[in-house]
Amino acid sequence: MKIHYWLTVASMMYAASTLAQRDIPTNPVKPTPQQLQYQQQELIGFLHFGVNTFSDREWGTGKEDPRSFNPTKLDARQWVQAAKTAGMKTLIITAKHHDGFCLWPSKYTDHSVKSSPWKNGKGDVVRELTDACREAGMKLGIYLSPWDMHEPKYGTSEYNQFYLNQLRELLTNYGPIAELWMDGAKGENAKNMEYDFEAYRALIRQLQPNAVIFSDVGPGVRWIGNERGFAGETCWSTINTEGMAIGKADSKYLNTGDPNGDEWIPGECDVSIRPGWFYHAKEDSRVKTPQQLVDIYYKSVGRNGTLLLNLPPDQNGLLHENDVAALRGMREILNETFQKNLALKKPVKAGSQWTGFATQRLTDGNADTYWAAKEGETSATLELDLGRPTTFDRVSLQEPVRLGQRIAAFRVEAEQNGTWQEVAKGTTIGYKRLLRLDSPVTAQRIRIVIEQANNTVALSEIGLYQASEREGKPLAEKK
Repeated sequence: MKIHYWLTVASMMYAASTLAQRDIPTNPVKPTPQQLQYQQQELIGFLHFGVNTFSDREWGTGKEDPRSFNPTKLDARQWVQAAKTAGMKTLIITAKHHDGFCLWPSKYTDHSVKSSPWKNGKGDVVRELTDACREAGMKLGIYLSPWDMHEPKYGTSEYNQFYLNQLRELLTNYGPIAELWMDGAKGENAKNMEYDFEAYRALIRQLQPNAVIFSDVGPGVRWIGNERGFAGETCWSTINTEGMAIGKADSKYLNTGDPNGDEWIPGECDVSIRPGWFYHAKEDSRVKTPQQLVDIYYKSVGRNGTLLLNLPPDQNGLLHENDVAALRGMREILNETFQKNLALKKPVKAGSQWTGFATQRLTDGNADTYWAAKEGETSATLELDLGRPTTFDRVSLQEPVRLGQRIAAFRVEAEQNGTWQEVAKGTTIGYKRLLRLDSPVTAQRIRIVIEQANNTVALSEIGLYQASEREGKPLAEKK
């Protein structure tokens, strides 16, 4: 009995010790589980679709005839399959854009699909996408524009209740919603309207507590500050939203984040696969190439952002073949580049180590594990031995961001002829940092030098890759 007792006590003490070592202390500001899952998606699809698709406009007027909406070949499964092939995990549909036309049969307005000839007024685009997403294991997101150019109540206090009523329809009739998008855009001549965003958010949290909320400056994710899909070379997931109003998110910190920010609101990098957000036949020859999309991936996901790529269905209700081909090409190139991690399982030496967080975690292919320096050390050097001279031109670094974002400056060095040569450098890392070297480097030993961090240094993954020949050169970045 005594032996059994002491074995039990020893087991409990070991379990408690293991639990205590499960994580190092976190930063004061860190992501929620929903925000973490959101960023791990990396790629999200946007579907701008509605009466604008048929009027050939970007912004409607609110006076469109619902009878113009008639996508006779609509196939939401085709949208989902194209998005899934590209590696997307969520699709967000413009359930109502600024013109007020609703892609579901809302009982609060006749300005919707129920007044269109499509399926004799019995259709529901949101339902069709919901079903297609569920079948394919994808998540559904909803875009519901606060600005409504059609609704007579807009500009009065009654409109907030109208908006809440429509929001409730969408949040209760279509199952789990992964992301709720509330665009802050509004025309200069729009009626004066004070949105009750606190009430909107409260309803979302009540009905869809796991949904991430986008409304320019959070509270779940923030706009990255441009529509080119580019995050800043420095990009913190923390930001201070004080004084930043919805629809007026012009802070310089949108693109870069703020290392002193008191809220975790990662950046979402939105861009369209075409010049416009809605489908226009004249743009069929201006679809972004696979190489352009890959370049955007590096400048969004590769800079600690999430890429939100718009794919506008055409008047038939299908994604155009040019768009589908570009998506497929992008994924093929990314797969070719990142299919083989040259650093996988290779040994790493560190100048210091927090007990229980060994360096082999850096190359185990699991971003959920991590190495950490000794407590309080805000700089560190890691040396990776590839075993033989190896050629690479892409570097991937990841932090364990569930603990908060820490690293503010780093450099990458390669041993060349007995000396260490800098081959790349950067500021923030965050969830993922991808570096494209100017030219391929051949070396056996690589060093990652963390120069500055706001807490004990921790890193989850190191990756080295050789780019697909189809990538092409990085494109010049317009400021």
